[in-house]
Amino acid sequence: MFLLNNKIAVVTGGGSGIGKEVCNVLAKQGAKVFVLDLNKDQAEATVQAIIKEGGQANAIEINVTNQSAMVQAYASIGNMHIMVNCAGISHIGNAINTHEADFEKIFNVNVKGVYNSLHAGIPLMQKAGGGSIVNISSIVAKVGVSDRFAYGMSKGAVHAMTLSVAKDFIKDGIRCNSLSPGRVHTPFVDGFLKKNYPGQETEMFEKLSKTQPIGRMGKPIEIAHQVLYLCSDEAGFITGSDYAIDGGFVTLNS
Repeated sequence: MFLLNNKIAVVTGGGSGIGKEVCNVLAKQGAKVFVLDLNKDQAEATVQAIIKEGGQANAIEINVTNQSAMVQAYASIGNMHIMVNCAGISHIGNAINTHEADFEKIFNVNVKGVYNSLHAGIPLMQKAGGGSIVNISSIVAKVGVSDRFAYGMSKGAVHAMTLSVAKDFIKDGIRCNSLSPGRVHTPFVDGFLKKNYPGQETEMFEKLSKTQPIGRMGKPIEIAHQVLYLCSDEAGFITGSDYAIDGGFVTLNS
């Protein structure tokens, strides 16, 4: 089950965190993976790990906010059956203390970056006769979380774009779904705690972990496995859906 042999997959933000695990899992199931990331070294490291395990992968250094570069990169790939939009950044702040520059940066990466990927990649999927798109949203698109004003805005937009694409391209055999993770233990979390809570990292990690009713943060591999399912033929009847992977955060905290 869940084999992706002869499939070409493109993953933005594939150099670290959730994106890296998504690349690894898709490659293990037989897909040829194109790892897109702003950080060339991280993208290459992901590729080398995949090749070492016998998989196929190529790295592309790119800024997802640059539409012409994205169009050119996708055209060079030439064919696409799977698109996973993982590239994104976070921000801490509310509507008052979020500066305009911060808001625009979040918008450019998290919203325009996904749009650029969709804009450049969907025509390739149409030529291929269909495919699967998975966008990484967040629980903050569904519930209010303190000091996530700009980030929540961006993930709400990702959710809306997912529904629009699913509706517009269903006749082309293109499925589009999204995932809404809760807190996931990635290098970003470790960096956030080190920067904002020096000397209290362990204590704060436990506190954040327990905000999920299940009692821990998610693991990138757990998100990647759900991506795999949605990209596989076994999920062929699923489109326009969002999946919460949040340890019960949304439904059990009320």
